[in-house]
Amino acid sequence: MNENLSGPTPAGLNTPIPPVQRAARTQTVLLIVASAMFMEQLDGTVLATALPAMARSFDADPLHMNVALTSYLLTLAMFIPASGRIADRFGSKTTFRAAIGLFTLGSILCAQAPSLWALVAARMLQGVGGAMMSPVGRLVMLRVVSKAELVRSMAWLMVPATIGPIVGPPVGGFLVTYLSWHWIFYINVPIGVAGVVLVTMFIDEMKEPSRTKFDLLGLILSGTALACLMFGIEVASRGIGSAITVAVLLGTGGLAAILYWLHARRTPRPMLDFRLLRIPTFRMSVLCGSLSRIAVGAMPFLAPMMFQLGFGYSAAESGLITFVTAIGSLAVRGFAPWFLRRLGFRTVLTWVGALATGLIALTAAFRPSWPLPLIYAALMASGFFQSLQFMAYNTIAYADVPAEDMSSATSFYTTFQQMTLTLGIALSAAALAASIGIMHHAGPMLPDFSVAFLFVAAVSFLAPLLATQLEPGAGAEMSGHRGH
Repeated sequence: MNENLSGPTPAGLNTPIPPVQRAARTQTVLLIVASAMFMEQLDGTVLATALPAMARSFDADPLHMNVALTSYLLTLAMFIPASGRIADRFGSKTTFRAAIGLFTLGSILCAQAPSLWALVAARMLQGVGGAMMSPVGRLVMLRVVSKAELVRSMAWLMVPATIGPIVGPPVGGFLVTYLSWHWIFYINVPIGVAGVVLVTMFIDEMKEPSRTKFDLLGLILSGTALACLMFGIEVASRGIGSAITVAVLLGTGGLAAILYWLHARRTPRPMLDFRLLRIPTFRMSVLCGSLSRIAVGAMPFLAPMMFQLGFGYSAAESGLITFVTAIGSLAVRGFAPWFLRRLGFRTVLTWVGALATGLIALTAAFRPSWPLPLIYAALMASGFFQSLQFMAYNTIAYADVPAEDMSSATSFYTTFQQMTLTLGIALSAAALAASIGIMHHAGPMLPDFSVAFLFVAAVSFLAPLLATQLEPGAGAEMSGHRGH
């Protein structure tokens, strides 16, 4: 890997790339990575729309179709920790290209699946590709973008994560209604094939020399811990398993996590390297970002249910309301560099973070008597400030990570992103169920949703409080802020 992040040179060449050509190459790489992430984000949201039609096709119980979602999540949890090590060993270009190829092949096999269990197997193959695609794609970006350009690059790289969930439900509904559920997988094929070709043409091979042997035992222990914990949280939050099942999953996951911790302490290069948390900016981003993502993970679960069950709106009406949160998120892309340059990371993560959390708490006060434009404005502002907050977290995480540890850092960070988003669903579902039980309601009512929103907002409010511990000049090289 090239140590000079401000001007990477293709392997085998000693002549620096001219600035204009380097800028064009960087933009091309960002577009390729963003397209791969868009494919992954789109896939998850269109699938949820198609599950009832797929159940009829397979002559299966619709409730059992949830395994098509959880099998993918479990595979992600097991293989994300290995993504950085594999990229170091085989090169980020080779790994990223293989990830796109596996995801595309898995999509074709999903479309051709003759039964539910064949679909599950194909989804697991997709999961292996997805586990490599997001963290290695981010690693590719970090290896071609200078620190001064990282804020703007990260802003635009996050656009697919916002657009995918927006267009997924209507695209999925259209394909299932007018064609068949098979097409929700076939739409990945042209994007995937183009991605493989473009990676081959425009992305340089970059790898770190292998300093130690591959941590296979660490992969097994960390994969078992993450898969069991995520599946246990998923089962508990959806109420689809017995208390014994949940206890066994969480207990197994907890035991594997302890064993992994003991293993990692005596391993020079463990699969998930907790020693990265010694870096103050990385530690703050992981801890505060995890707390903030609990509320973000809860929003897609709570908001549609509140508008449908509490307000009496149809699914379509609910979707048109929650849609505006994503519009606010998209709007921040052009403003994020300006905010960070004027305010700096610490101010954004404390004051903007507190405002974003406050707007989530405000959702608890929504009532059918509120004017719709006011609800729209609150949700759009919430999406705007949440997105700005996460732009800052996702960028400052890598401010002080040494170049040789960048692959480990991207795997570690992506793993905790997945965990805390799932935890947000579980905690909000638990708060909702607790409120229903305490108030003796037959089902979820508006006050119960208010309790759940306030609970996750209270948890997430710990993030801006902790962010006050950041140094005033943290990440100044990235933000361009000189006010400290």
